[in-house]
Amino acid sequence: MPESIADSRRRLLYEAAVVASAVFVVGVAYGAMSVNAGLPTWFAPVVGFFVLAASSEMLFVGLLAGGANSWIAAAAALAVNSRHLPYGLAATDVLGTGWKRYARIHLVNDETVAFAAAQQTPAARRLAYTWSGLGILITWPVGALLGSVIGRMFDVAIIGLDAMFPAVILALIMSGIRDPRTRYGCLAAAVIAVGAALVLPEGIAPVLAVLALPLMRPRPIDPAVDAERAEAEDA
Repeated sequence: MPESIADSRRRLLYEAAVVASAVFVVGVAYGAMSVNAGLPTWFAPVVGFFVLAASSEMLFVGLLAGGANSWIAAAAALAVNSRHLPYGLAATDVLGTGWKRYARIHLVNDETVAFAAAQQTPAARRLAYTWSGLGILITWPVGALLGSVIGRMFDVAIIGLDAMFPAVILALIMSGIRDPRTRYGCLAAAVIAVGAALVLPEGIAPVLAVLALPLMRPRPIDPAVDAERAEAEDA
């Protein structure tokens, strides 16, 4: 039996909440890392809200913690954030028009674009993108603030916060590995990124992982169902 519009929306809301919860956990680790790198408590939540790009923010903080020059750290973070160019191109159909378009542009990131791309109809893609984006916009800086406070009181290595980031990322990609349409692309991206990280400067490996994109197969869409459900959900 086809999924009803109400069931589809409830599913999207639940999945967006799961993504936002995972991002919150990573945000706690990010906040703790930032204060342990010598940055003020406000840095992680403020930057988290306005930048909203976890990997580049954590790379910047990680490089500073390792003693890198701030300009080098910023350049590496910008290099990692270059992935947002193809993300933006992939998200053009979910951004809408007018002021909502400019508001949604700020929500472009790994999770929102991937979550939207997994949906079957234009309306579902827009809902998935918007709901997951708003959830991340709230939970990422709030988690970063909590982590910053915790990091002022405890050593992140002692309480295990330094392990949160890789653990959550691994959990997020497991669904892609299980799906036969994306399995080989995910595995190839992991091999490329890990291999590149062994020989290249920090921050370059995640960008090179996009070389695995040709191995990703999009989910087939029935044009008739797509048009009918999109019209109903937009009503």
